[in-house]
This record gives sequence, C-alpha cells and structure tokens, in this order.
Amino acid sequence: MDQKDLFYSISQQDWLDKAGDTLQPAVKKTFEAGGEAGKSIKNALHGTWLGHPLHPAITDVPIGAWTTATVLDGLELFGEKKYAPGADAAVAVGLVGAVGAAVTGLTDWSGTTKERRKIGMLHGMLNVGATALYAASLFLRGRKESRGAAIGLSMLGYGVASAGAYLGGHLVFGKQVGVDHTATSAVYPEDFVAVLPESELKENQMRCVKAGEVPVLLVREKGEVYALAHTCSHLGGPLSEGDLLDGGRVRCPWHGSVFSLEDGSVVDGPATEPQPRFEVRVKDGQIEVRTPKSENK
Repeated sequence: MDQKDLFYSISQQDWLDKAGDTLQPAVKKTFEAGGEAGKSIKNALHGTWLGHPLHPAITDVPIGAWTTATVLDGLELFGEKKYAPGADAAVAVGLVGAVGAAVTGLTDWSGTTKERRKIGMLHGMLNVGATALYAASLFLRGRKESRGAAIGLSMLGYGVASAGAYLGGHLVFGKQVGVDHTATSAVYPEDFVAVLPESELKENQMRCVKAGEVPVLLVREKGEVYALAHTCSHLGGPLSEGDLLDGGRVRCPWHGSVFSLEDGSVVDGPATEPQPRFEVRVKDGQIEVRTPKSENK
C-alpha cells in the first residue's frame, strides 16, 4: 500500500469520526470550564508564548529517550549487561515526556477538523498504545525472569511509536498542521501600495483586498484603519469571514483563533504564530498599506 492509499484508507474510517465527535467537544469544554485560567492553560499548551507549537518540541523527549533505550536494550541482548540500568532510565524518561506530548498534542488536535482530525486521532491512539507498552515494559524490567519480555515490549512499543511519528510527520508536511500559513512565496510590499478607496471601507467592516499578490484584511474600527495578513496563520482560514470582536480583535471562522488588530499578536489559540501586520495610510482618497520597515519579508 502506497502513501496515497494509506491516507485515503484512513479518511474512510467512520469510527475515527465518531471517536472524534465524542472526544473533541469534551476537550474544548474542559478548557472552557476553567474560564480565563482554562484559556490561559490552553494557549500555553498550544505554545502561543513560544511563537510556534509546543507539541513537536516535547515529542523529541520520548522519541529520543526510547531510541536510546532501544540501542541499549540491543547491546544488552548481545551480552552487555552493564547497559541495563541506562535502558531502564531511558524508558522512564520517555514515559514522563510522553505525558507532556500527549497533553500538548491533544490540545492541538482539538483545533483540527475533517481529515486532519482523523489522522490526528489515529496518531494519538498509536502513541497511547506505545506508551502503554513502555509502561508495561518498565514494570517488568525489575524482575530478572521477565527481563526478556520487558525488552520485547519495548521493541514493540518503538515500532508502534514510529508508526505514530510517521502520521505526525504527515500532519505537518502533508497537511500543514503547525506551520505558519502566512509564510508565502508572494512578495510583501515594501513601499505603500493602494488597495481600496477609503470611501468603500465602512465602520466595523472587514474587507479582503490584495496588496500585489498578498491577501490583506482591512478593518475600520472607531475611525482607525487596521491591516493584517488575511490568511490565518493557524490553518489558512479567511479572517474577513470571521468575527470582529470588541477591543480591537478578530476571530478566525475556521478554528477560533483570535488576533489583535493593532499588532497581529495571538490573543487566543490554537494559532501560535502572529498575523503579519501592515502599516496603513490614506492618501488621495486611497487606503495604502506596506510591510513595516522592521518586518519586511
């Protein structure tokens, strides 16, 4: 089965949708129940404070630790018993890291839909299975008579974790989860360019215009005109079709990310990358925008 057939098969699994329909609302309601504290925790787990998703960074811990354990277990099987304590410690470190990876991954997954949600669901299930195998292995490692079985469970867990990592890689590189969707080959304007007659932008109105090839969100609020990249940095949603909120904020219609109109910063995830902003001026009746000099792409 080639890659296309594999992911087509996953997309046809209705049971993944049913599982997601149960779990995803539960995750969202858990954060919502915490009020402002819950929102802050959710944003921290997404990685808004870091400027990119936190989950991929934490996954390096269990993957690295369990890779180390696999190597040391292999040496033990070839008679190098002195490496046994190191392998046991690596399995334990991986389990601790797996908890962090699971919590951050579940948070990111709650902001996905459609095929991304299905693949993410299977990715998470595989990693939970791998973690269970490693937990059982750690328990059995303390007994000499079950040492071989413990190593066997670890080897199996590494195979399952590798399959989960493969799906995680596809989510990033194939489905562009966790990448900055405002990064584009189009050239952001370094000089002011006219995008719309001022008379055509009403108060509390959002418009999508083009600055060269770059889609730009224009908003007039309290007489002030703001301009941000139109494409949501999270998963590419069209911001002009979202909601204009009080306090100079805009909410993406796809997954609910909220950005400040003033500087493009993330107010509420799942987005972790800010929206590129533009300087705005009105000249000869035309609204003109350009990339701030310090932020030219």
